[in-house]
Order: sequence, then C-alpha cells, then structure tokens
Amino acid sequence: MDKTSRREAIRQYKERKVPVGIFAIRCRPTAEAWVGASRNLDGQRNSSFFSLRLGSHRNRDMQAAWKAHGGEEAFEFSILELLEDEDLGPLGRDSWLKERERHWLAQLGARSAV
Repeated sequence: MDKTSRREAIRQYKERKVPVGIFAIRCRPTAEAWVGASRNLDGQRNSSFFSLRLGSHRNRDMQAAWKAHGGEEAFEFSILELLEDEDLGPLGRDSWLKERERHWLAQLGARSAV
C-alpha cells in the first residue's frame, strides 16, 4: 500500500460514523436478557464476549449463565435501537441512551448488562 492509499484509509477510518444505541445480550437456553446502552455498538459485542470468555465480566449473573450454558454458542448479541439524531450533543446523546435503556429494560423485563 502506497502512502497516499494509506493516508486515505486512515482518513476514512477516522471519519466513519460509530453506531450509538441500545443492545441486548440473550441466553438462548434460559431466555434471560441483559440490556445496555453503548456509544460504540461495533465494539460492544467484542468487549462483552471477551470479558465473559475470560470470566471477568462485571455482571456476575451473566457470567454465571455463560459458564452454566456453554459460553458463546448459547448467547446472542442484538442491537435493539440505533440513535438516528446525529445532531444531539454529548449531553443529549447520554440522556437519550439512559431513557431508551430504561424503556428496553422494562419492555423486555430484562436486567442491566452492566
């Protein structure tokens, strides 16, 4: 890759839009669900599953279910809602995330993923 192509690839990476929204992690055998908000949904699945594989996830109930039901094969990560309003500032975005997380926790009868 020449310098120009490399610079262009770096520029595109920096300018990409990171999806912000609400996610759920579900245990298929028990139908348990955990809901959370994330400023980076792309990285959230990797982060959550990585800490679960290591046995160090901060949500002890989710970690116990992971261990009891065989790990990644029994779990699914899904995006419940994306933030569409790109004009919200940091405070507006955080407020929206908290509100929508509460909505989905109640809607699904889920627990917090944190």
